[in-house]
Amino acid sequence: MQAIPLTLATSGMTLARDILREDGIILCGKGTVLSVALIERLKRLGVQTITVEGHPIAEEGEKTLEGELADLEERFRPRTGDPLLMRVKEIIKDLIVTSWQ
Repeated sequence: MQAIPLTLATSGMTLARDILREDGIILCGKGTVLSVALIERLKRLGVQTITVEGHPIAEEGEKTLEGELADLEERFRPRTGDPLLMRVKEIIKDLIVTSWQ
């Protein structure tokens, strides 16, 4: 998931978190697929940032998923004989992959 400015939202993106008003009332629920009309309505309501599924917006200097996984492999390469550290690596790998979905 990725938090993005509403100005970068496009139709077809799916909300990964509810959009809440200041009083906690849900404006738009997790799982909602954005449309142009919904994006415009959220802009009129003053929503600045939303969290969407996946990682649709590449930020300057940001690594790709493949780059993140290659760095992880490189960091754990000297420890390939340690089963505990290999388990830690797999847990971190799952977290990285999940964060990109």
